[in-house]
Amino acid sequence: MPYLFGGLVVLNAITLGYYLFLQQPSTTQTLKAAQESIVQPLEFTNSAQYIPPVIGTRD
Repeated sequence: MPYLFGGLVVLNAITLGYYLFLQQPSTTQTLKAAQESIVQPLEFTNSAQYIPPVIGTRD
């Protein structure tokens, strides 16, 4: 049983090392669409005027 656990730990470390260091990320169509949508300006509404005053203060 300890050999099985050790083997799984080693296999997991090899797999993690491969995906973190060796495999180059590929740009997919979904990623490109997401990056293009992030660059577009976002609409912003200032809602600070709707926040109630702090409890204990008179307004």
